Amino acid sequence: MASFGAPIQDSMSASGRASEKLSLPVLQSKMKSDPEGYTSELVLIYNQFKSSLELFEQQAALNFTSLSGIATDPTVAKDLGDRALFLAHVTPFYPKQLAQFPKELAQFLKSSARSLPSGLRVHVTQALILLSNRKLVDIVGTLELFMELQSLGDRVLRQLAFSHVIHGIRRMNQKHKNDPKNRALQNILFSMLQREDEAIAKRALITLCDFHRRKVWFDDRTANAICMACFHVSSKIMIAVLSFLLDFEKIENDDDTDDSGSEDDLEARQTQMVVNKESIYKAKHKGTTSSKKKKKAKLQRVIRSMKKQQRLSSENSNNSNYFSPLNHLKDAQGFAEKLFSRLQTCNERFEVKMMMLKVISRTVGLHRLILLNFYPYLQKYIQPHQRDVTSLLAAAVQACHDMVPPDAVEPLFKQIVNQFVHDRSRTEAISVGLNVVREICLRMPLLMSEDLLQDLVLYKKSHEKAVSSAARSLVTLFREVCPSLLIKKDRGRPTHPKARPKAFGEVQVASNVPGVELLEQDDDGSDDDIDEDGGYSGLSDDDNENIPVEECDSQCESGGSSDDDFVTDGDSGENDVKEDEELFDSDNDNKAADQADDISEYECDEDEDEELEDSTSLLESDDETAKDNKSKAQKRKFSDFDGQLNAASKSLRALKKLAGEKVGTAAKDTNDGILSNEDFQRIKELKTKEEAKLALAQHGFKIPSSDQLSTKRIDAAKLEANIRKKLTKDEKLALVRAGREERGKYQSRTSIKKKKTGGTSNQQKEHKKAMPLAARRSKIAKVRVEKKKKQQRSGKQFRGRKAWK
Repeated sequence: MASFGAPIQDSMSASGRASEKLSLPVLQSKMKSDPEGYTSELVLIYNQFKSSLELFEQQAALNFTSLSGIATDPTVAKDLGDRALFLAHVTPFYPKQLAQFPKELAQFLKSSARSLPSGLRVHVTQALILLSNRKLVDIVGTLELFMELQSLGDRVLRQLAFSHVIHGIRRMNQKHKNDPKNRALQNILFSMLQREDEAIAKRALITLCDFHRRKVWFDDRTANAICMACFHVSSKIMIAVLSFLLDFEKIENDDDTDDSGSEDDLEARQTQMVVNKESIYKAKHKGTTSSKKKKKAKLQRVIRSMKKQQRLSSENSNNSNYFSPLNHLKDAQGFAEKLFSRLQTCNERFEVKMMMLKVISRTVGLHRLILLNFYPYLQKYIQPHQRDVTSLLAAAVQACHDMVPPDAVEPLFKQIVNQFVHDRSRTEAISVGLNVVREICLRMPLLMSEDLLQDLVLYKKSHEKAVSSAARSLVTLFREVCPSLLIKKDRGRPTHPKARPKAFGEVQVASNVPGVELLEQDDDGSDDDIDEDGGYSGLSDDDNENIPVEECDSQCESGGSSDDDFVTDGDSGENDVKEDEELFDSDNDNKAADQADDISEYECDEDEDEELEDSTSLLESDDETAKDNKSKAQKRKFSDFDGQLNAASKSLRALKKLAGEKVGTAAKDTNDGILSNEDFQRIKELKTKEEAKLALAQHGFKIPSSDQLSTKRIDAAKLEANIRKKLTKDEKLALVRAGREERGKYQSRTSIKKKKTGGTSNQQKEHKKAMPLAARRSKIAKVRVEKKKKQQRSGKQFRGRKAWK
């Protein structure tokens, strides 16, 4: 049996087989298949590993002054690395004999990792990763070691250790979350992130950011640890955190995510078919039955993939703000104040200050904080010639919300108007200023005054498209927010003429289920909206209250007043019509004095007793017609009928209201106030219909809520919309050359004629001519005869001529 010394490493003899020489890989496979038969070889190789380890440590102690570690005998390092990998492969098959091997390997790597040669360090790390993947080494005990290995400056070792940490913790949390183990690992990385050593803190930050981006550690602890790294002593760590927080929403998922290899995504990427009218027509009307089925199936696959892509894009756009670490801050106010104080005292370059400004404004807008000193700090940078002024303006817009006092933002708002929007300013500055004013007024409409708005609206007559479109967008906004600030011709036809912005600190508290009034209107709509003839009866009582006097007069003259619905065939109805005509005539005489009052609030000139008799007769006749006609609403009781009847004796308007509200109020009395699941579903459908109607009325313009505005991210490029920048000479030439790519080289007509060769010959032209009809018929007849003769000859076999003939 051969001896296993240090020089002999490539070949060995198996136990009981002295003539057979085995290399380490072959011996490794045989030991895996028969562990008990190769126990002696395992003990021998394990002893060789220990002796090589001791020898290497002695040489390292003797050559500690050498910068490259062991340079005298490289074979010792190679033997040590090979035996470490060999023992790591066979450790699962010999748990008792190699119980201490993982601890020895980890201790060796921790104590002398910096002095090891690069090759040996990689081999030992691979052996330790192999043991960790087979769950022979706990990742909690080796995480700090692998993080320190990443800071040694070895690129191959850094990638190896980083990928092992990422994939190991992802596999651990793939099926279920192990919270105690995750907390232990997070505590290690959090403590490393707070160290003053820049290399280790940077690697810990990169690891935490990667886990948060992949949603492995998607919790408040990780998000707060990342955000608090903005206050690290090293400016590089602070810059890395700021860039991650700002660019987090733009990061796309990597290809190695769990759902990236699904068949649906692959199909969606491979399909290039466009769903248009031509493809739909071909799938239904062209081809055979089987080909139509194939085309329809392909069309359905494309439609499904498009819907899935649209759904995923909408989910990513909606949830991107939720995934941001800034959204999970526990003390957002303290974070913003601390970062703002560091911004005021730091001596960093302008780009770093801009990043800090953006993060602060994003935090203020997202959590709706109050940081009053931030707006005067921004005010000194608001100049048209300022570097990256659009990014600064976007940060200023982002920091505005309805919880900030308007007095704190008013100086900044006035400076934006004074510096950007004036007649001597450039077109680009005016358009950017108007866009910024619009975005700020969308969040804080109380900043705008009537005189300022009318001055800004005049820019809609500008000949520059960017300026005129920005001014029109401002008009569109205030048509919905507060139309009274606009002059009459700029108001258009607003959906809410009396709309006004909420005062500072005003809160609307819901006293009932939101949308329950839509349910009541839906219940009453079938009775109120249809008259006897089957048509639409007109407006409701609330709508009648908002009708101007001139419209009511015109309706009464044409016979279309709301009182016609209550008139019966009796004499009392005719008397009421006459009385109403007299009232409307008197109203026309005194229209200028009584514009603010409703037309139905006039008092009758006759005696109160006669009016009371007329009102009761009107009610009785109305009840009789309601009983006879089934399309009318059923008669319902009033709780305070006597009180309303007494009020009707004093006012014609109260009389109308009493006659018209019989349908609506009884439903409220019979309802117990408890809504079922079907009611909530109906409310949701009615809300959707109302929103659709409102969107059609507003031509697609809808003012978002304060919560939507806080999560919305302002893009600086949108503030420069419709601005046509001047092109340089090189850019113009590039556009000209790009337009000439499809056509050939420019040449004059004379040169093209000179290079032109002769056309087709007369013989070629004769071949292209069509044959005469007689010639074609004769040719067809000849072909037919030839074919017939050929068929006859093919039926008989020719055997040669007979000799006797």
